[in-house]
Amino acid sequence: MKDAAVKRLKDQLFVARAHYPSIAKLKHQERFTRELKQNIQEHERMLSETIADADLPPFFAKKLEKMDHIIERVKSCEVGCSNVERKLRQLLDITEDEAYFHTRQSAFLYHLGVQTMPKTHHCLSMRLTVEYFKSASLHRELLYEQTLDDPAYFHYVMFSRNVLAASTTINSTAMNSKDSGSVIFHLFTDTQNFYAMKHWFDRNSYLEANVHVINIEDHHKLSKNARSIERQQFWPTEEYRVTFRNHSQPFQRQMKTEYISVFGHSHFLLPDLLPNLNRVIVLDDDLVVQKDLSSLWNLNMGDKVIGALQFCGVRLGQLKGYIEEHNFNADSCVWFSGLNVIDLEKWRDLGISNLHGQLLPKLPEDSLVSHRLKTLPRGLLAFQDLIYPLEDSWVQSGLGYDYGISRVDIEKAATLHYNGVMKPWLDLGIHDYKSYWTKYMTNGERFMAECNIH
Repeated sequence: MKDAAVKRLKDQLFVARAHYPSIAKLKHQERFTRELKQNIQEHERMLSETIADADLPPFFAKKLEKMDHIIERVKSCEVGCSNVERKLRQLLDITEDEAYFHTRQSAFLYHLGVQTMPKTHHCLSMRLTVEYFKSASLHRELLYEQTLDDPAYFHYVMFSRNVLAASTTINSTAMNSKDSGSVIFHLFTDTQNFYAMKHWFDRNSYLEANVHVINIEDHHKLSKNARSIERQQFWPTEEYRVTFRNHSQPFQRQMKTEYISVFGHSHFLLPDLLPNLNRVIVLDDDLVVQKDLSSLWNLNMGDKVIGALQFCGVRLGQLKGYIEEHNFNADSCVWFSGLNVIDLEKWRDLGISNLHGQLLPKLPEDSLVSHRLKTLPRGLLAFQDLIYPLEDSWVQSGLGYDYGISRVDIEKAATLHYNGVMKPWLDLGIHDYKSYWTKYMTNGERFMAECNIH
């Protein structure tokens, strides 16, 4: 172990502290008491900034040996066992309290780390935004504007605030397309990130694919019926960590946690955002494409509206605490965003967007948190009985939280979905899965080097 010596030093310190009050009360042991106290303080100083053995000073072995001799002398003294036991229990309680505090602090910092944009990514976005306004001559539009509404092309849709993530997903899709010249990406973002996105995709090309960056907040075709809080905000894919009890398992394993990604409110504006298209494929920005997706355009979904990966490890009946307001089929499997085939024509005919807005009582206009909490039941129920289940081989999900996915399953999947909090662009991302994402990350971009993104 890398901290074997550190653990031994801590054990010595624990024992010495437990005996010290009893030794200090003995008569004619003042000198020994001072020596014990001095060695305790030296151990505390050594361990105050030490995690692994490599951090220890070179003289720690002598301190270790010296404390062993002192503890032998301590145990030879006649002291009341009850006093030592009481002190040991007191130290144990304090240690448990400290461990609990640090565990909660660690959990808080972990979630803060995964939910906050890394400063390197913030740097990239800011540099690109500044450069956008400095390099007006660089701005270019799609080579053929008329192709934006041409159903003969393969139209992919993304909603994202993350430049690097969006470009990696787009790059992987283009590189694995049999005909990248027939691919158009409609990338929706908000005002804050629009100029960074625009400049990035002006600077970088993805084979022959075209990328159309759109500021959703300025789009003139947004639904006039959308409530202001929903119309003014950009709501990309929402991801939820849901915990529920699985009574089919032994008691110790009944609590189960899964990550479910569903459409945000912005997805339900798609019929208005792309009024001339009848079929699109929606990609999340935490998805990596490994194979050609063109066959999905010919997928016969019958009377279904959306093709999605269904996950029957979680059923709607197990999420009653989240969607208790409405009647629903408790045996229905949940579905994931990530890779979704959308039939916009059927969507419009069935009025899915209006249904989505009417599913739940209206929320207060300023309740952003409440709105996000309501996205899960809205997203799951709006497409109830309208899901066409994609074959499992299309998507391998769980790469953002599940350490147990085999290399064989990863490599045979058409796409990899990093749903979960450990995204591949974060330092906290699962190391074994990062290479599949970095393989498609843009290289040679000077702003990435300047912002220390590797």
